[in-house]
Amino acid sequence: MKMRAPGTTPAPADNHSAKLFALPRRPADAPARDMPTDIDPADAWHLLHLEDSAIDHALVRRELAKSGRAIHIDRVETLADFDAALDGARFDAILADYRLAGFTALDAWQRMHATGSTVPFILLSGAIGEAAAVAAIQTGISDYLSKDDLGRLYHVIDRAIELHQTRIAKELADRELAQSRERLAGFAEHLQHIIEQERAAIAREIHDDIGGALAAIRFDLFWLQRHCPAADAQEHIGTATEMLQQAIEASQRIMRNLRPAILDQGLSAAITWLADSFSRRTGIDTHVAIPHEPEGLPKEVLLVAYRTAQEALTNIAKHAQCSRVQIELSDSGGMLTLEVRDDGIGLTPQDREKQRSFGLRGMVERAKTVEGWVDISSQPGVGTSITLSIPLSASLS
Repeated sequence: MKMRAPGTTPAPADNHSAKLFALPRRPADAPARDMPTDIDPADAWHLLHLEDSAIDHALVRRELAKSGRAIHIDRVETLADFDAALDGARFDAILADYRLAGFTALDAWQRMHATGSTVPFILLSGAIGEAAAVAAIQTGISDYLSKDDLGRLYHVIDRAIELHQTRIAKELADRELAQSRERLAGFAEHLQHIIEQERAAIAREIHDDIGGALAAIRFDLFWLQRHCPAADAQEHIGTATEMLQQAIEASQRIMRNLRPAILDQGLSAAITWLADSFSRRTGIDTHVAIPHEPEGLPKEVLLVAYRTAQEALTNIAKHAQCSRVQIELSDSGGMLTLEVRDDGIGLTPQDREKQRSFGLRGMVERAKTVEGWVDISSQPGVGTSITLSIPLSASLS
């Protein structure tokens, strides 16, 4: 349906027109309209109007001029001119009559959508029913307004542009968040690598310097034991020898924790050693179930599994207050799975969300370095289960 203002005659054709207009000053005695009053005149809109009636286009321009905002509007009639306009300029919104010569607004929208453009597209027509308008909006068109209701045109455009800007801002924020998470994951992986390097360096220093010094002290004590037969001297030498042995065992334990050379014997041996050491140190009944030795695992995967078990046992010793721990390791179904389960007091949601719960977060971030993940399930008073899963296809590629 084409519009004509009452008492007017058809205006000459004004195809592909581009006009910049603003509201003339309203007379003091004119009634106030429900239009914005705080718009920056420099904040102009650039609109594209797909319309084959110069009269309807002029009525749209006149209605928008009442808003007080500077508006630049181009009119096109054909799909070819529509495509050319989209290629040559950036628009804040597009207004389109529904039925035009040889095509519809939906054809124009589909062509615009195919280019990847997300400019707000508003149907402005009197030749479409409400059901068709709803169906058009469901395809992705921003809004619909009847030509008989032009008084709402400014608000419809304003809302469509605002929603579009909000959506763009959200997409940008989502992309930035994804990039930030990717950078954080890369940093976490780099940090884990640096930590392992530092641990290995410290372990070597303990072995070379402290280990060498302790070995020299042992030889001197043996010499004193042979050459000082006095009873009081022998008593002090015996005490010193016991303390030296404790220091040697402590240094060896620290070296194994810093640089698990036992991993060279396989993941099963390393996990079993961890469990035995944990049980002797804490007195907690600890059981290990490993059907067979996982083979062909990269060094990175071995280290992640070992560190996860180590951190889980450390957390149990500190917080679980349990009497039994079960460790299971398997590599079935193309997945390496390590589960450490206790029967302790469990974790509350608040425990997991603590800002300084670096142990749990460290396990999660460490697993990501080999494309794995960590699941934590817990019930207060029942216990906690920490499960590490690593796809072997990813880790072996």
